[in-house]
Amino acid sequence: MENAALLKAIIETAIDGIITIDERGNIESINPAACNLFQYSPAEVIGKNVSVLMPSPYRENHDGYLARYQRTHDPHIIGIGREVQGMRKDGSLFPFRLAVSEVHYAERKVYTGFIHDLSRTKYAEEQLREYAAKLEDLVEERTLSLKETVKALQHAKEEVSISLEKEKELSQLKSRFVSMASHEFRTPLSAIQLSAVLIEKYSAPQGNPNVAKHIAKIKAAVTNLTSILNDFLSLEKLEAGKVEPVYSDFDVVKFAEEITEEMQLVAKQNQLIVYQHTGADSNVRLDQALLKNCILNLIGNAIKYSGENTFIEFNTEISKKHLIISIKDNGIGIPEVDQKHLFEAFFRAHNTGNIPGTGLGLNIVTRYTNLMNGKISFKSEVNKGTSFTLTFPNNHENNPDHRR
Repeated sequence: MENAALLKAIIETAIDGIITIDERGNIESINPAACNLFQYSPAEVIGKNVSVLMPSPYRENHDGYLARYQRTHDPHIIGIGREVQGMRKDGSLFPFRLAVSEVHYAERKVYTGFIHDLSRTKYAEEQLREYAAKLEDLVEERTLSLKETVKALQHAKEEVSISLEKEKELSQLKSRFVSMASHEFRTPLSAIQLSAVLIEKYSAPQGNPNVAKHIAKIKAAVTNLTSILNDFLSLEKLEAGKVEPVYSDFDVVKFAEEITEEMQLVAKQNQLIVYQHTGADSNVRLDQALLKNCILNLIGNAIKYSGENTFIEFNTEISKKHLIISIKDNGIGIPEVDQKHLFEAFFRAHNTGNIPGTGLGLNIVTRYTNLMNGKISFKSEVNKGTSFTLTFPNNHENNPDHRR
């Protein structure tokens, strides 16, 4: 008696609905959770065929399903479980997961159905799909707006470059654009990135591949836009004279190995970044942040303009007088006619095609290198690759911080 009372208490307080039917499909018992789901009282359904809780065509076919199982023992729901729809007393439908087990009791068969309401889960999935679609549209809209602004800026540069006065007008235009970009794009991009991360976190349990695909597209687009925005902000700071090197002593080998590991994560399929150091010493004195920006930009270009299954050589060398950093790829190369303009702001070689970029990276690298008393040089041949070399004095007397 005590065990029977305990079992009844468990069924009565269960969160999921529990319904038992006999071999003819008539309802023998229904717990409170199932009553709440279907909006019936026990007296209204006990003794009736369970098909009263089903919409068409399942209502008309249920007895046939049950008879077929009893004849063939070929399970479609019994012992397997599946997602189905239920019909409430008011005729409204709701999704739930149904698991049915067959019980042999007192020389007869009883079928027990366990009902887990999926209404909230389905609603959350639909909300996630709609939110992801809205975010994707917003990113595409922002991307188009930014690209149009960049095109307008490039067109303006061509028109005003004929005189010093017009060059000043271009500078003012760029400053206004950067100011606008900082306020109008950075905050929305941060919000979009955060929302995408939250969607990814909360949608992970559902494992929906479509949601994951759209989230990845959103995050990639945000990363691309953020990179473009950072180039413009870096250029603005340089032109405003707000960038001053902050020198410190550090181990260039450890520094380069960390950069190699970081960039290997974003390399194309089977691209390999090979790092080597030459020289007994590894300590240098430079601005780590500016130097890292230069190296990341050059390795990023090597990745971008090289194909899959290629090597990117990254070398550092310390002699008595110099620190030499070189990055070499075997990518598309730079046409000879374009090489004299390579370090100009907004310039891009004619063979870059649809490969994304702002034309600011090498200009920023050159200016950062000059700020640290360094020099940049390169060698390139179309379809045979490009090699960039940064050379810095390895002499503390050449660094302003040391002279103080």
